[in-house]
Amino acid sequence: MKILVVDDEKLLVKGIKFNLENEGYHVVVGYDGEEAVKLAQNEKFDLIILDLMMPKIDGLEACMRIREFSSVPIIMLTAKAEDTDKLLGFEYGADDYITKPFNILELKARIRALLRRSSLTNSDHSHQLRSGNIVLDTQARAVYCDGKPVELTAKEFDLVELLMRNAGRVYSRENLLNILWGHNYRGDIRTVDVHMRRLREKLEHTPATPQYIMTKWGVGYYFKAQDPDTEN
Repeated sequence: MKILVVDDEKLLVKGIKFNLENEGYHVVVGYDGEEAVKLAQNEKFDLIILDLMMPKIDGLEACMRIREFSSVPIIMLTAKAEDTDKLLGFEYGADDYITKPFNILELKARIRALLRRSSLTNSDHSHQLRSGNIVLDTQARAVYCDGKPVELTAKEFDLVELLMRNAGRVYSRENLLNILWGHNYRGDIRTVDVHMRRLREKLEHTPATPQYIMTKWGVGYYFKAQDPDTEN
């Protein structure tokens, strides 16, 4: 397993690296937020540990940028114990939070738990996402509703895949534009609404009262997971 550890406290990084390598992990280190994003883009990691307060860009910004191209498990380290900071971290895409100072045994336990959860998600069938009567085959880029193929545009497919992989997480229109259209996109923000409407028309039994593609009024959109073969 390959782990990225990024913190501007070099002694702390050295200690974490030493302990994790003794557990058999391959550890790569970095010391600022920009370096974290570049390393995550250029190498494949099984887990990332990010400090909250770092030079250049902080851990929250780094986490958000990494989430634009990767679903790798992320643990945030912070000297702040306030619940608001933790909630903000989860909103930006963190999977777990540890407050400094921490016991290295606790960090190891959190890492094992996240890696175990991630390995279950990335099993042999991970290329198939299922929810209710919808099946998404990410390898074939094919979608089935009630067992019948549904024609989606490339962007519609990317959008529904992102939402299904992160079921329950609310994305603002701006967030979706940045992730799927890119930070330099200068089109109308209502583009997101148009794509959501089309997805509902193609995937929902009753688009006016959706069961999957949901709206969080005043916030954005999210995917509501259903048990396989749920009747709508």
